[in-house]
Amino acid sequence: MKIYTKTGDKGETGLFGGERVSKDSLRISAYGTIDELNSFIGYAITETLDKSLKENLSKIQNYLFTIGADLATPENEKNAKLNIQRTPESFYREIEKMIDEYDAQLEELRNFILPGGSKSSALLHVCRTVCRRAEREVVALKNSVTIGDNIVIFLNRLSDLFFVLSRFENKVSNHPDTKWNP
Repeated sequence: MKIYTKTGDKGETGLFGGERVSKDSLRISAYGTIDELNSFIGYAITETLDKSLKENLSKIQNYLFTIGADLATPENEKNAKLNIQRTPESFYREIEKMIDEYDAQLEELRNFILPGGSKSSALLHVCRTVCRRAEREVVALKNSVTIGDNIVIFLNRLSDLFFVLSRFENKVSNHPDTKWNP
């Protein structure tokens, strides 16, 4: 099978189910940013120190693939037969558990902090900001078509998790958080 198909040469791409859309559509932007986030998570995994964190980040990558497929498959009667998994509530519930687990290991936050510290912490801050952009793009999409509520909730929780994880990585690498000094 060839990697290139030439079907996108005129600025369109195919969704699951066969519908063709412009590559600058809200739907493509939303799941494209999910893909970008997944790539940054892969990069962060190469730099994180904690084994359980690597495992949790890998789990998140799998969740994001499911979300990408969900976003790439319009919710309509024709696509119902494709049996695409929609984003379940369990995804964001798992993220909430992770937030609680990692946050319990940190000192109480009393200041705003700047992104940075260790390399892995900085990468997790990049993940946080890309996640926030994905959330904005998914909300824009949700304002124009039907998509499940759980995707937005998941992304909202996930960006919070990346903030906590960036602080956790600074802790395990003995880098203090950089406090904002206005």
